[in-house]
Amino acid sequence: MAAALPSNISSLSDAEKFELLDAIWADLEAHAPALSPEQAEELDRRIAAYESDPPAGTPWEQVKAGLPKR
Repeated sequence: MAAALPSNISSLSDAEKFELLDAIWADLEAHAPALSPEQAEELDRRIAAYESDPPAGTPWEQVKAGLPKR
């Protein structure tokens, strides 16, 4: 597997790194596992809860501010 990667990724240009990331992401998406029925049900529940009362959600900035600092 390592042989397929450039030997020194840090020597790639930013554009080349983005191309590599894009190729990796596309491959991951093509092989992504399907959601379990439980996961799909939970996502449906959360979407329905949001759609019934969008302002009840917490803004990202508020969530981020409540996270522990590293």
